[in-house]
Amino acid sequence: MRTSIATVSLSGSLTEKLTAASRAGFDGVEIFENDLLASPLTPEEIRARCADLGLTIDLYQPMRDIEAVPEDEFARNLRRARHKFELMRRLGADTVLVCSSVCPRAVDDDALAAAHLSQLADLAQDFGIRIAYEALAWGRHVSTYDHAWHIVETAGHPALGTCLDSFHILSRGSDPKGIEDIPGEKIFFLQLADAPLLAMDVLQWSRHYRCFPGQGGFDVAGLVRSVLHTGYDGPLSLEVFNDVFRQAEAGPTAVDARRSLLVLQETVGIQAPPASVAPTGVAFAELVTPDAEPLSALLGALGFARTARHRSKPVDLWEQGEARLLVNTGTAVRRDGTRLAAIGLRSPDPTAAARRAEALLAPVLPRRRALEDAQLDAVLAPDGTEVFFCASDRPGHPDWRADFADTEAVPAVPRHAARIDHLALTQPWHHFDEATLFHRSVLGLQAQESVDVADPYGLMRSRAVTNDDGSVRIALTVGAAPTDDTVHAQHIALATDDVVAAARRLVEAGGRLLPIPANYYDDLAARYEFADGELETYRELGILYDRDPHGEFRHCYTPTLGRVFFELVQRDGGYRGYGAQNAPVRLAAQHAVRRFTGG
Repeated sequence: MRTSIATVSLSGSLTEKLTAASRAGFDGVEIFENDLLASPLTPEEIRARCADLGLTIDLYQPMRDIEAVPEDEFARNLRRARHKFELMRRLGADTVLVCSSVCPRAVDDDALAAAHLSQLADLAQDFGIRIAYEALAWGRHVSTYDHAWHIVETAGHPALGTCLDSFHILSRGSDPKGIEDIPGEKIFFLQLADAPLLAMDVLQWSRHYRCFPGQGGFDVAGLVRSVLHTGYDGPLSLEVFNDVFRQAEAGPTAVDARRSLLVLQETVGIQAPPASVAPTGVAFAELVTPDAEPLSALLGALGFARTARHRSKPVDLWEQGEARLLVNTGTAVRRDGTRLAAIGLRSPDPTAAARRAEALLAPVLPRRRALEDAQLDAVLAPDGTEVFFCASDRPGHPDWRADFADTEAVPAVPRHAARIDHLALTQPWHHFDEATLFHRSVLGLQAQESVDVADPYGLMRSRAVTNDDGSVRIALTVGAAPTDDTVHAQHIALATDDVVAAARRLVEAGGRLLPIPANYYDDLAARYEFADGELETYRELGILYDRDPHGEFRHCYTPTLGRVFFELVQRDGGYRGYGAQNAPVRLAAQHAVRRFTGG
């Protein structure tokens, strides 16, 4: 189906919005009146610009407070409408959105509303224009789609139909199955938006918190199925009011928007991109550093050994059990020093995984490589992390480890950990919802519930994405404030069977652990019962503790190096979480260390 996006969904000038929509692959746009009024271009120039970009103008909106008002006011409304219809003819738009009235002078009279809309449609028809009547969820007298359809049906005018908006329908808890009783030819337009499930005033909810389909809690796909059942053949159009999107760069937002519609179309069976290929494990995590010495010392204390070096690049392979880290000293490093730059995901079919990623608009990364290097497909995640698709011992696919030559001698290092338990990637403040959709749709991971975590300087949001068996776990977080560099750290969690022993070996090897306030352990003593000496051991080493209905969780942290820190974790009895209850304590401790060290 054709896809469209309302210009109000993107930031920037109208020209910038149109360019972003076109580059993202949209077929058309809804032009929001305020964008046109603020543009220096004439309607004819906007029309030509859209044509040059391959965009149709599918809707002009909104026309407000038209129907069921006193006759003197309705006369003024018709005069206003005539001017707008003339403008639309110059613009080349043939459908206008009319919202249900919120005017204080509007009366609760469906017959009058139908009569007024019929007169408006008469006038519109003279200009070759159609009226799409939409029920606002906060409309004064008309606030549901079935009520709006009843008025349209009563009017019975060929130039009058209804506009369905998923937010206005689903935010009120209306049953979208009733849409199937509306003739498809009378549904003049379909607008789509998702939203998190919030208990708040619906107007504020609508104006600030909408998001793209698949990023919220609404069953947008179910609503679209009901609309398609009617025979509707118009565009799927996004109308999203969101404070973050209005401040973010228009280009990436448009790509995120288009991806959401591609996934939605896959969900409802309209079209199918290459099938999802879920990863089966973490092949490696790559750290970029300007100074290998402190990072090497930390990895050695954590139990890693440098086992191999890349044949043609300044990249070392460090291993411990199934945990593999690459240390890259040849890539340009930003001022914040050591960072987690890339992850390798084991895939049963790397080629198919890359095809799906490209079909869902993930940026494919070119690679500089020697002729003998393995050809690995990679894409860029919204936060800038490179994601490589690595073969899971599948014949015919390159093995990335073949690019590394073993070191002459591997020192015997006591092993602390068995594998990478999870990775935590802090997202730019305006990419959190985009990151969730990317990891779910492009990488084939499942999104868990979003969690709010108290930081000393605000709130952090966190949402984990995992595969079926938990062998891939990625925690996506967004910091307390856009300009707060202290919350931009990433971390790598290493799984161990005995976190106490692993912590002791780290300290004995010269490593340090993040100090945890004594008050935390006083609270633990009040909440849980421990074996003799157990709590004192945790206090000594800075080990934190949590439990859920499935098991127990013990974990501790290293101080941050550049933008990266490590976590040692012990899961017992099927514990499923990430120690979210302890996150405020950890964040406060990290802030305290940064203040003390000036780092």
